[in-house]
Amino acid sequence: MDEHKWLAERFEANRAHLRAVAYRMLGSLSEADDAVQESWLRLSRSNTSGVENLGGWLTTVVARVCLDMLRSRESRREEPLGVHVPEPIVSREDGTDPEHEALLADSVGLALRVVLETLAPAERLAFVLHDMFAVPFDEIAPIVGRSSIAARQLASRARRRVQATATVPDADLARQRKVVDAFLAASRDGDFDALLALLDPDVVLRADRAAVHAGASREVRGAAAVADTFSGRARVAQPALVNGAVGAVWVAGGRPRVVFGFTITRGKIVEIGLVADPARLRQIDLAVLND
Repeated sequence: MDEHKWLAERFEANRAHLRAVAYRMLGSLSEADDAVQESWLRLSRSNTSGVENLGGWLTTVVARVCLDMLRSRESRREEPLGVHVPEPIVSREDGTDPEHEALLADSVGLALRVVLETLAPAERLAFVLHDMFAVPFDEIAPIVGRSSIAARQLASRARRRVQATATVPDADLARQRKVVDAFLAASRDGDFDALLALLDPDVVLRADRAAVHAGASREVRGAAAVADTFSGRARVAQPALVNGAVGAVWVAGGRPRVVFGFTITRGKIVEIGLVADPARLRQIDLAVLND
């Protein structure tokens, strides 16, 4: 077997793990796949004859790629997650992908990802690698350009932030459905108080560019403002499964026009995302829910 083929096989054996690391670092499956592909390019151009632990070496490489991507985001002042709907998770055809269940759990809600987005890139990397993947601090230190002690402090700060805002998204579809049904009913009826009761005080509504072009606000924060936005509206929206989580959809002319993604924690809506971009709508696994 030639060396290139051997490296390709070893890389494929590590792909699921690398994708999981990148996904937790970046919060986006498409960006995670880009990071994994860049890791393969770096592997294919490197001399790995002296590498004893190729899996560890690849984890370090994908972490460096993700760190660069996070820093690039920050420098461009982009909103990293943009408008959220749960992302589809695709496992291998044999259904035995060991990272599938962990990725699926991440896709159910946005709470942890929202907290991670508040962290500095180096803090996020240290926390993800150490707390989620048990990478030692002496291996994290050179990635972030700090000492082992400083890397430990980065992870500790991140951990405190996560624990201080620890909210577990509701994964039970029946509970999600109950909240979404109540929200749509209150919206249609113009019941402002009922809407307020369903919304987290710090709820955020975000709309993609297509939805903004159609008249939506790009971002609305706070329960009162979001309730006012929806009061008396959403008259034709229907509850739907959006990539496996309960959301809503407005269908016109036999096609989905706007998808509503919800993040629900402890029975309260903490985030709503409006997606109207036709290209993205085509990528969403959507099923209207009947009564």
